[in-house]
Amino acid sequence: MTPRPHPSRAYTLGIITGSGPEAGLDLWAKILRHTQALMGPGFRGDLDAPRLVAVSEPALGLSMDLKANEAAVWAAMERTVREIATQVDAFAIACNTLNWYAPRIDALLADMPGAGQLVSFQGVLHDEIRQSGAGRVGLLGAAPVVALDDHSAYAGLAAHVAIETPADPDRLQTLIHDVKRLGGAHASLGPRLEEIIIQMEADTILLACTELPLIARPVAGRRLIDVTDAVAARLAALALGHAGMKAA
Repeated sequence: MTPRPHPSRAYTLGIITGSGPEAGLDLWAKILRHTQALMGPGFRGDLDAPRLVAVSEPALGLSMDLKANEAAVWAAMERTVREIATQVDAFAIACNTLNWYAPRIDALLADMPGAGQLVSFQGVLHDEIRQSGAGRVGLLGAAPVVALDDHSAYAGLAAHVAIETPADPDRLQTLIHDVKRLGGAHASLGPRLEEIIIQMEADTILLACTELPLIARPVAGRRLIDVTDAVAARLAALALGHAGMKAA
């Protein structure tokens, strides 16, 4: 059930970030772009930007090895969710790996009066794949995601579509670490991602790690789905709808 907006403030979005911090900035920038696109010529800039609360928790970076750090990451996540949930109406976690905790977070929110709703990456992605009609997708993400095991947020995706994962997941994991270390603007990173994509057979490629859209560029013959962008579009639409504004 979607919670009603808080009566004493404007409809508010939230972002939990920290794994990595740039991913939160990227999600916020995409929410702003989608808001402007939805409103069209009527967009007034500052006055029409959604109200937003962000919390960046460095300890969430332990999720790069989720199996080894499950308890520590959950402790940081629970603390962060409790901090942000009652300040917002809808929020997202700017990390594909961390969305593995979505069912546990939903249970936590159910016991928190006035808490906002979690817009999970996997929920949005399932809708995106249904709409695309793709029968086979390539999945690019951090090691806990592409393992498609009990610690992958996308383990259930295989029930809906055929999934191809990279032949050398360690190479992709190293690239993701390098994005965190060097920053998305580093010139060496984009070509390395393109090489990984070219080696895959699927025409539709899911960028299921928030670091990857920071370095992605078009690849001939491939459709790249930026999961972060799809989540940003959902959040912008929620904020716009509750503000009573009409899309252009």
